[in-house]
Amino acid sequence: MVRLNLTKKKNSGFTLVELVIVILVLGIITAVAAPKMFNTASDARDSATRQSLSVLRGAIEMYRAQNGGYPSASALTTTLLSYLQGPFPAPQAGANQNPEVVASSQNPITSVEPGNEGWVYNNSTGEIRINDGVYISW
Repeated sequence: MVRLNLTKKKNSGFTLVELVIVILVLGIITAVAAPKMFNTASDARDSATRQSLSVLRGAIEMYRAQNGGYPSASALTTTLLSYLQGPFPAPQAGANQNPEVVASSQNPITSVEPGNEGWVYNNSTGEIRINDGVYISW
């Protein structure tokens, strides 16, 4: 005798409502996590620039200790190469992200010098800062 299976097969899978709920939950998680990820990238650039600034200040002081004075602003990028491991750094923060140096006579340096140079430097005091209004106080 042949037996007929009269029970209805149960469909497996997700309903439209379940999929919408999952997408909403993922959207909420993304909305909360995205700002933190973007701040992390900005914080990393700030940290890299602070480290570069510290390395440059140390190299300038080593030059002064060995030579009795500070290097000129026009030759700073080449003069300090023997005190640095690698190329002259560029600031990763601010609008002017290039390794060029502009001379300043401010003592202390409190404002940005015109131009697109990444660093501002006073060769009479050895002070170096980021040539950007937001980061000039570093």
